[in-house]
Amino acid sequence: MKQFWDFGMEQAKSCIFPVVIFLSLAITKVIHLSFIPRYDLILIICLFTQVLMVVTKRETWDEVKVICVFHFIGLALELYKTHMGSWAYPEEAWTKISGVPLYSGFMYASVASYMCQAWRRFDITLVNWPSTWLVCVLSAGIYFNFYTDHFIYDFRWVLKVATLVIFYRTVVYFTVNDRTYKMPVSLSFVLIGFFIWVAENIATFFSAWQYPNQEQGWHLVGIGKMSSWLLLVIVSFMIVATLKHVKGKMKQAPKLKTEKTSF
Repeated sequence: MKQFWDFGMEQAKSCIFPVVIFLSLAITKVIHLSFIPRYDLILIICLFTQVLMVVTKRETWDEVKVICVFHFIGLALELYKTHMGSWAYPEEAWTKISGVPLYSGFMYASVASYMCQAWRRFDITLVNWPSTWLVCVLSAGIYFNFYTDHFIYDFRWVLKVATLVIFYRTVVYFTVNDRTYKMPVSLSFVLIGFFIWVAENIATFFSAWQYPNQEQGWHLVGIGKMSSWLLLVIVSFMIVATLKHVKGKMKQAPKLKTEKTSF
């Protein structure tokens, strides 16, 4: 139980950026400032948080670069999806581009921030990581399927099967209090995707954005949306993993400090 508690605490510490966004959504939903639109205030809070993360050395400049990449990837996806009517941002704002507030990119970037934080805190090691070119092709396929599914066949289930095939031998090792655990990396994708789906329900409750079926009132986001988040998690995980791969050659086997336990 102590291990589980400490694991949860380290996870919570890794979620600083997502927590700030949720608190911002909740507080600005209740407290309205007449001199600034809500979405713009959230953007300022996100920018301030990002600067603070760097100044306090909770994030390195290399990690910030990765987070910025994911910010722009997410913002581009938001522009396209809102244009296609998949969801909308109903409130007015100064910093809106084609109906999308700029703070929305930080919601995607916060996922990458969490992964960078967790990678360091849990001393993550990947074993049997697939070829880089194969990972890049899969990532590109997943990302562009979010665009093409409006016009041609939705390949998400094909991409999920491809993910299982490509990563079936890949194992992630993580350490909690000098004890190292392992789990299939595909399982970690599912778990992160599930918790992002939970977070999405919280975000839509506080009007971060709005799906068409929520115009007349808030409803639970369909469980099917979790599959979309799962695929997006895979893309962000691959970007972060590639950064770690470039920064240092991946270990062939983890150095277990005291005890190895299957999880």
